[in-house]
Amino acid sequence: MAIRRTPFHEFHKEAGARLIDFGGWEMPVQYKGILEEHHGCRNAVGLFDVSHMGEVRFRGPKALDAVQHLITNDLSKAAFGQAQYTAMCNDHGGIVDDLICYRIGPEEILICVNAANRDKDYNWMKSHNPFGVDISNESDFWAQIALQGRHAEAIFKKLTDAPLPGTYRFTQGAVAGVEGCIIAGTGYTGEAGYELFLPAGAADILWNAVQSAGAEFGLVNVGLGARDTLRLEMKYSLYGNDITDDTTPLEAGLGWVTKLDKGDFIGREPLVAQKAAGIPRRLVGLEIEGRIARPHSAVLSEGQPVGEVTSGGLSPSTKKNIALAYVPDALAKVGTRLEVDVRGKTAAAVVSKTPFYTRPY
Repeated sequence: MAIRRTPFHEFHKEAGARLIDFGGWEMPVQYKGILEEHHGCRNAVGLFDVSHMGEVRFRGPKALDAVQHLITNDLSKAAFGQAQYTAMCNDHGGIVDDLICYRIGPEEILICVNAANRDKDYNWMKSHNPFGVDISNESDFWAQIALQGRHAEAIFKKLTDAPLPGTYRFTQGAVAGVEGCIIAGTGYTGEAGYELFLPAGAADILWNAVQSAGAEFGLVNVGLGARDTLRLEMKYSLYGNDITDDTTPLEAGLGWVTKLDKGDFIGREPLVAQKAAGIPRRLVGLEIEGRIARPHSAVLSEGQPVGEVTSGGLSPSTKKNIALAYVPDALAKVGTRLEVDVRGKTAAAVVSKTPFYTRPY
């Protein structure tokens, strides 16, 4: 299969980005260095190309019913103009994907899906549609950027007259003269900021406009490397690492978006059973002494394997080695002492309170 490129590909090349294959997409892993980009986002503002994400639209009188049937959260509680984070489960309660649903109107919902799951999610949604609503894959129509950091609001105010939304809200309007944009108060970094959906054909206009408006605020381009360190510091799950078809939202710490009392949805029955029986393992944060753990590193208790690291690295903000890992429920309490096998050498670890980082503004 030919590698895919976002509408901003040429801009990444011009900026000197190091490009890699990321799930079939040629994406920038870094421009000037992961640490510089990480701190640039935390201390000023960062611009991310997230156009590889997918968008699926539900239309029809039963649009809400169709989405409620698929997701764990209760979208009926969201007002029009509100976004909602959720999981979508399989018949066994495993996570097909984690999503953000945008409730546009009484008969229209837009759902943002993870890049690697574009086709999988769309096919799952189409094949689990007993309500007969129109489900369309709009992923190729949209480009998407994220502007994250303390100066994001000031930059957007230079680009649009549309009212800027609060957290997990969204508005529609023109940005830099481009009509049909969606501005959402969402992100994957723990910083204040926005994600902007824009028609793919207007990518060049928006990229240049944001760069120009952001210059005075120290805007930095941010690649996938720093995107990963930023989200890891917040304990935001990465699909394929921390959550998969074989992990349940209850195990992954996503019980807060799993509304077992909202009525039936795919995967509800096994989740109810798991909660009643006792959740066997939990995704926890670890601080590790002296060594950086990577995915699949074994977690040990008294020398015996009890779990596995799913994400890990150095936290640029705290200067600590951090990781996410699944461990038995009995070992998931903050302060529990464990070890991690890092390439054959044992490093001391402790279950840590998360998020690892909290923004100071």
